[in-house]
Amino acid sequence: MASTGKRNGRRAGREPVAGPSCPAQIDPLAALRGPDDPACDVYLTGTVFLDIVFTGLDSAPVRGTESWARGMGSSPGGVANMATALARLGLRTSLAAAFGDDHYGEYCWDALEQGEGIDLSPSRTVPGWHSPVTVSMAYEGERTMVSHGHEPPPEEPAPDCPPRARAAVASLTPGRSAPWIAQAARKGTRIFGDVGWDDTGAWDLAGLHDLRYCEAFLPNAAEAMRYTGTDTPRAAAHALAEHVPVVVVTLGAEGAYAVDRRTGETASVPAIEVEALDPTGAGDVFVAGFVTGSLAGWPLADRLAFAGLTAALSVQEFGGSLSAPGWAEIAAWWRRVQSVREQEPAALRRYGFLAGLVPEEAVRPWPLRRAVPTIGFRRSA
Repeated sequence: MASTGKRNGRRAGREPVAGPSCPAQIDPLAALRGPDDPACDVYLTGTVFLDIVFTGLDSAPVRGTESWARGMGSSPGGVANMATALARLGLRTSLAAAFGDDHYGEYCWDALEQGEGIDLSPSRTVPGWHSPVTVSMAYEGERTMVSHGHEPPPEEPAPDCPPRARAAVASLTPGRSAPWIAQAARKGTRIFGDVGWDDTGAWDLAGLHDLRYCEAFLPNAAEAMRYTGTDTPRAAAHALAEHVPVVVVTLGAEGAYAVDRRTGETASVPAIEVEALDPTGAGDVFVAGFVTGSLAGWPLADRLAFAGLTAALSVQEFGGSLSAPGWAEIAAWWRRVQSVREQEPAALRRYGFLAGLVPEEAVRPWPLRRAVPTIGFRRSA
């Protein structure tokens, strides 16, 4: 949960802009919506960073020298990567986070609320707290990051929080429980869990206390094998399926493998080959794509393919939230691959489900005002 400060999800007198008031040009849940549905499709909570990303570096910086980057972008990062990815795919997204009352915090707030249509009513501005900052250097398809932040503000539960939502994405922490996850699950929220590297080295699955509340768990191959003591990602996925209904193990350049224990279904989808500029936020975009397909009720293989596609589109641009694709980018990709001569028919069939989702004609990009690469441009009088 976010912490103290201004109480009504507002900054500088602005009214909060909720996701439903800024609809994407495609609503993947349109056929499923009803009058009694929750206002929020997906709820998130976590830390928002200001990300500054340098791209176009030929190699890693060398000690004692100055390196010049050919490109740079600034955008909200951290949990904002996931929130932006979800919102751009048309899901009504609500974020609870603490924001600093510095210029960085104001920029991140405005980029998310005004630029992406994310509901920040559960979020707070914390007086005197400095926004965390991450500087990322992208080169050779990899990245190196340096972060700085002050002690986070103390957590404070807010009334009616977490809100009723179709789904929530939770980052599970070894050895610790997050009370909001159980609260959300009891309200009928579908929990999608991911996990980071276990710095303790224990890799004890029993230590992921909140895994029992998850409908789906999405670790990478290394994490999955360490938690299960197995030798292959597929074996790890099946072992994890004994603890959670749906398991998705990401395999990097080899794609992803998924198991649905409830139906006995499995799916394996190869990755799309792309020239990666910056992998920042690709994992968050993958999860957002899988959540979108899950809430829309798509088959497991289609969910996996869509998640992989959105992640592949994201790594071709720099930045985390800046690179998250929307339906305009997805539609453009689908039209482009169909026009390629000698395209492999099986590959086209794998993504054939997009034909019923994206319009044939060009779509108007949304959001109309996105996060911008550079902070501080002054509007002309």
